Amino acid sequence: MSIFADESTTVVVQGLTGAHGRFHGLRNRAYGTKVVAGVTPGKGGSDVEGIPVFDSVVEAVRSTGAVASLVVVPPRSAAGAILEAAAAGISLIVCITEGIPVHDQTLCSSVLRSQYPASRLIGANCPGIISPGRTNIGITAGEIALGGGPVGIVSRSGTLTYQALNDLSVRGVGQTTCVGIGGDPVPGTSFADCLAAFDADPETEVVLMIGEIGGTGEEEAAELVRRMSKPVVAYVAGVTAPPGRRMGHAGAIVSGSAGSASGKMAALSAAGAVVADTPTEAVREVERIVRHKAARSHGAEPVPVG
Repeated sequence: MSIFADESTTVVVQGLTGAHGRFHGLRNRAYGTKVVAGVTPGKGGSDVEGIPVFDSVVEAVRSTGAVASLVVVPPRSAAGAILEAAAAGISLIVCITEGIPVHDQTLCSSVLRSQYPASRLIGANCPGIISPGRTNIGITAGEIALGGGPVGIVSRSGTLTYQALNDLSVRGVGQTTCVGIGGDPVPGTSFADCLAAFDADPETEVVLMIGEIGGTGEEEAAELVRRMSKPVVAYVAGVTAPPGRRMGHAGAIVSGSAGSASGKMAALSAAGAVVADTPTEAVREVERIVRHKAARSHGAEPVPVG
């Protein structure tokens, strides 16, 4: 199985007629994602290589039955686009837009929780979600992902997401779903949300969690790790980051004693996660667990991982 999206998920691309929306929307379709519509106000009635374009999300949903949305619009329009999708009944909203004002994000998050609790937002400022071989909603290169499981991935860092996918695939270790939750201060979907979903997924046997400095999402996730039935391998980027300086993502900043990499690593380790010092070590630990589980299921001795 996969979490949040699969081969049956129908997608509308908000911003399909723009350069980025067109590029990623068509790449997603080429991967096998069911991209059924685009939305650009004022361009309803046109199409992008056979994908019909509508003036609003509600019109797209009414005509195509889309249940998910990929938001590829400028920062100042992104919060409005997210709420438009939620109001139209979209259950999964993936926003890759970077640079959305924090005030807009905070208001958008509040409205989603209070008025549209059935809508899940992934992002913003994220690579999206990919269930290898099934669907790809976002900007992740499908070529670096390997289907079949049994590894679930959740990450704040887009670049480290790609590295983890590629390194696991090169080693022949498949993935069930990879969720990039984004590095902004107000993420729509949290580490804890994804860990709970992976723990309930029968095809996911081990979870790779990639965090970074800033915020408290990793510490909050640690409380769930304690109760999970599946092993979690974690890596937290930013050990050498100086306090008070933003590193990469808008949310990657250490303020006072909160949000440090060492604090997050300690919390996750205390909760029972295997905490790695480097991304490469994290992948090796995941592979070790997968090989060990496979060997035990066949009654053989575990094969050492190099």
